[in-house]
Amino acid sequence: MRAVRCPPRGPRPPWGGPAAGSGFTLVEVMVALAITAIALVAGLKATAALTDNADRQAAVLLAQICAENKLIELRLARQLPAVGDFASDCVQAGRTLQVTHAVRPTPNANFRRVDTAVSENGRFIVRVVAILGRN
Repeated sequence: MRAVRCPPRGPRPPWGGPAAGSGFTLVEVMVALAITAIALVAGLKATAALTDNADRQAAVLLAQICAENKLIELRLARQLPAVGDFASDCVQAGRTLQVTHAVRPTPNANFRRVDTAVSENGRFIVRVVAILGRN
């Protein structure tokens, strides 16, 4: 039996990986960087969308509180509100919101329709409609 000699190999790294001298090509590194960049941009856009949504929900909640407070104020007056348009400011959580009431008559003289719209810096947030009657 004859022994077969293999050609000598370069030194192997201690962790058993490929021989020294082999590695990634520039194209492979650039593709990996491009994929990573795309993933990071997608994550950043998702985070921005979540932040905008949370801010919008906070604005809607505060606007609803303002609208309900103004309607309760009209109910506690114990009289039918006068027909016409009225505007006032409402401060909630450090934000100043503009509240407008549009009081309109109904076919029944004992009731009034009150459209309450809330906006912030000219940007509409929420509208609440209520029917108020004589107390």
